[in-house]
Amino acid sequence: MGGHEVVAMTGDGDETLAAIERENPDIVLLDVRMPCRDGVSTLSELRRRGDTRPVIILTVEMNDEQLLSVIRSQVNGIVFKHDAEHCLLKAIDSVKNGMRYLDGDLIDKAIAHASSASPSSRLAGLTPKELDVAQHVARGLRNREVAARLGTTEGTVKVYLHNIYTKLGISNRTELANSLKDAGE
Repeated sequence: MGGHEVVAMTGDGDETLAAIERENPDIVLLDVRMPCRDGVSTLSELRRRGDTRPVIILTVEMNDEQLLSVIRSQVNGIVFKHDAEHCLLKAIDSVKNGMRYLDGDLIDKAIAHASSASPSSRLAGLTPKELDVAQHVARGLRNREVAARLGTTEGTVKVYLHNIYTKLGISNRTELANSLKDAGE
């Protein structure tokens, strides 16, 4: 593909993480919509592991929370699938040379959202249960402890956390605690 070699193709986010570890590619292309672990959380997990290799997200559409989350996770490029035929090689070459590749509309959208969304207004998008989980996690409780206090399972707490992270455009417990602190929760 344009002088670039495809070393692996995977079906979901977990397979992608394993293939990245196994194949050690120079650049990673992630689809926003993947089973098991979507492209946003796969990127977040890569960064959590300390992996700084260039990542390009492919998407049909991207909501504000996803956009802010991938920007915070230091995405190197975002390419819309409808433009992929014309833009993907340009994006790959850009990130390979240490630059970012983002559609101008996405940059404008991110700036507008970041400048208008206060921490408290972002928290307003959480359900009461998500806010409850967020407050317990921000206090330093582990998933097991949160589950016991709320009378649910650890798996359910993980699902709530994934939704919270996506809605707030964050990727870890520290950012969650800071978001709640900034909002005065």
